[in-house]
Amino acid sequence: MRDGLRGLTTRGRSFLAAAAAAGISATLLGERDLLRVAVLLAVLPLLAALYVGRSRYKLACNRSLEPERVPAGSNSRVVLRLQNLSRLPTGMLLLEDRLPYALGSRPRVVLDRLGAQQASSVTYTVRADIRGRYKIGPLVVRIADPFGLCEVVRAFPSIDQLTVVPQAVPLPTVRLPSEYAGGDSRARSVAVHGEDDAATREYRLGDDLRRVHWKSTAHTGELMVRREEQPWESRATVLLDTRAYGHCGDGPTASFEWAVSAAASIAVHLRQNGYRLRLLAGSGTDLDATEATGHEFLLDNLADARLDQRTEIATLVREVRHHVAGGLIVGLFGTLSTVEAELLAALRGNGTTCVAFLQNSSTWLTLPADTRAEAEDAHAAAALALVRSGWRVIGVEHGSRLPALWPQAGRGSQGFAVRAASAETVASRR
Repeated sequence: MRDGLRGLTTRGRSFLAAAAAAGISATLLGERDLLRVAVLLAVLPLLAALYVGRSRYKLACNRSLEPERVPAGSNSRVVLRLQNLSRLPTGMLLLEDRLPYALGSRPRVVLDRLGAQQASSVTYTVRADIRGRYKIGPLVVRIADPFGLCEVVRAFPSIDQLTVVPQAVPLPTVRLPSEYAGGDSRARSVAVHGEDDAATREYRLGDDLRRVHWKSTAHTGELMVRREEQPWESRATVLLDTRAYGHCGDGPTASFEWAVSAAASIAVHLRQNGYRLRLLAGSGTDLDATEATGHEFLLDNLADARLDQRTEIATLVREVRHHVAGGLIVGLFGTLSTVEAELLAALRGNGTTCVAFLQNSSTWLTLPADTRAEAEDAHAAAALALVRSGWRVIGVEHGSRLPALWPQAGRGSQGFAVRAASAETVASRR
């Protein structure tokens, strides 16, 4: 009963106030008919409170997301199925599912009545323009009497998660470094470096004992087996620059969001073309996508990518040199200084091809003419330093589309020599 009285709605309290006023007036005027009206006005909300407070509905709720992971800017449908497990019919039910602000306003749905053992489903749509992981729920059910005089709130503790991954756009097929064309003129996966030149490796549970290499076992003191001949394959590493001071803009149109979406697109494209892929980010992220579901694993982790105030290019270079041995390196960098660009020269080595998508993050801001000119000169100087160290540099500005820029990654040295010459011309004007 206490829950019912605390759940009186504005209408229910108004009835009680009107009952009190009518009762006082009936006493002062001596009107017995008015006193009857006062009693009726007071009894109605009390009966409603008793009805709602004593009702012990057994409700079951099931929430499903279709789908549970979506690209940024896409919709997901949420299906709520509510079932009355008790023998009593319910009154009017008001459903309210709690959502993060990024998914929009909280949906509210009214169910008039659920009979005994009856179930009903409702759906609503959410849309997220910003990648991330969003919790949906808990579901709040407001149980009210038929006259709307009293309502009681019940909450279901279940919470579901919607994963919004960066949007991976399809890229055109180009001849990339470390690829060759077979007889069918189709790009094939070929090794930049072999898996391992050694003929033996450590014994693993399940290995055939007939492959044990006793000479190496005696030499190392550990059980060694002969390594089976393995196919050569291409390797690719995608570098994501997470320096906070290297990016500009806010929300889904920020320069960092462009870089994350580009990293997702390039990673998916390279895996589909047979590359063994690795993703490194300045925030300490090191992902090896070698399994069949590797691209989903990458996208899920990129959904959590954040800018880091402590990340530096020197740290990223050390991580790459420690984990990567040759192959194709594709870097997605924010604004670089000349010194930072020179640090990246350490990644160039034998059998390594480096391609940089260098963002001019200042184009994501509205700057005065003189400030904009200084930013353009600094961007050109950084690009020149990368080109001189052997990187293939592709400039990125606000509004650039990755599918239009991607073919430049397959250009030969001639195209980049022209770019370097233009960068030297800009630098000579300073």
